[in-house]
Amino acid sequence: MSKKIQSALISVYYKDGLEPIVRLLHDHGVQLYSTGGTQTFIEEMGIPVTAVESLTGYPSIFGGRVKTLHPAVFGGILYRRDHAGDQAQAAEYNIPALDMVVVDLYPFEETVASGAGEEDIIEKIDIGGISLIRAAAKNFRDTLIVSTRNQYAQVLALLTEKGCATDLDDRRAYAQQAFGTSSHYDTAINNYFLGIGTDLYNFHNLPSQTLRYGENPHQKATYYGDLDAMFDKLHGKDLSYNNLVDVDACVGLIDEFAEAGPTFAIIKHTNACGIATAATAQQAYLNALACDPVSAFGGVVITNTKVDKASAEELNKLFMEILIAPDYEPEALEVLKSKKNRILLQRKPLALPGEMFKTILNGVLVQDKDLATETAAQMATVTQKAPTEAELRALEFALKVCKHTKSNTIVLAKEDQLLASGTGQTSRVDALRQAIEKAKSFGFDLSGSVMASDAFFPFPDCVEIAKEAGITAVVQPGGSIRDKDSIEYCNANGVAMVTTGIRHFKH
Repeated sequence: MSKKIQSALISVYYKDGLEPIVRLLHDHGVQLYSTGGTQTFIEEMGIPVTAVESLTGYPSIFGGRVKTLHPAVFGGILYRRDHAGDQAQAAEYNIPALDMVVVDLYPFEETVASGAGEEDIIEKIDIGGISLIRAAAKNFRDTLIVSTRNQYAQVLALLTEKGCATDLDDRRAYAQQAFGTSSHYDTAINNYFLGIGTDLYNFHNLPSQTLRYGENPHQKATYYGDLDAMFDKLHGKDLSYNNLVDVDACVGLIDEFAEAGPTFAIIKHTNACGIATAATAQQAYLNALACDPVSAFGGVVITNTKVDKASAEELNKLFMEILIAPDYEPEALEVLKSKKNRILLQRKPLALPGEMFKTILNGVLVQDKDLATETAAQMATVTQKAPTEAELRALEFALKVCKHTKSNTIVLAKEDQLLASGTGQTSRVDALRQAIEKAKSFGFDLSGSVMASDAFFPFPDCVEIAKEAGITAVVQPGGSIRDKDSIEYCNANGVAMVTTGIRHFKH
């Protein structure tokens, strides 16, 4: 059922991108109604517009809190054009039909994020706008609702193509999106009063992009979120589902080293196969690559420092899917862009949500992110021998990596460099043996190295194996009923052990 738009009510906060829509509507002879600043905006374009006050008989009152809340407005939106009783009442009360409503709500979330005071925040709770959205969406059989400025370009293309008309399927689709806008907005307000962070539950209202496929080619996938707010893509193909999962793991890990010197991490299947800190970007990358150059093939690389030409020339030798950095030297980009499919991302400063979501069974699990990172100050020495300053630094390094590695995990490190890790094993002993075997296979001497465990040792077998491999210091949460057995072995064999009291499982 195609309907030509003959009248439109426009009341928006942000005017960016609105002008082409207004001009198109005017060119098609659409009667325009508007309020306040939007009315002024349209008049300054030289286009005739009728003030809503002329419909309602009331001025904008209470500091603009009440403008559109009137039967003449909501009747024009809600009356059913094919209903004889509604038609008669519309004629009786001189209520004009409103075929299109364009609303951009007060920026509530932006105002909260700005740190504004409560009075300013409360004034950004939109009442009339949200009511207009719900009314127009309810009567989608007759009215087109444009509920956010993010739709302006899409709506302009639709109306241009169809000569300022819409089909029922068009109006239904925009109604669905409008209820998503309403739901997201109200949830954000609710979250503010509850004192919790930005809403992610209503993710369908976020910007979205269809991915080539999901974890495997037979699975469909969509990303909901604003990647452009977090990254500038400088080069390469589109990101895939698995790319995005690895990028998320990269960001979480490298943020542990925000205050460190130049650091590079190489991620494969969300686990670090290499990470190192050094005096220069080039050396940090080379040290990270040395951890496991086999697994690094086809991985995702991230750094906390600017990529210069020297490091770019080394990076260019590796086949990698993605490189992420806060900045690049122009000469470095020239080198790195030589591979056409390699994705180059420049990360922007952006605060990330503090909660995590996971669908499971017939519901959703929600938890706080693991933001605990123990430094030497939080490590309690439980053995007769205390770790040296160098060992403490290595233990801090190892624990940061351990926290971001799949459980059960053991991480071996030395001098700002990952030596090896055992990832996702069903026993801690298997994880340790895997780590030792990998380290030796790449030529690392474990003498004087340190070990981090994501959870406690239920038996002394791990410290026994570690001692035999040359490991001299261990960090673990503690809390096992048999902690004493591991501590006694360390005391008898000159191994230093510290506990943190904090477990870092990552399932």
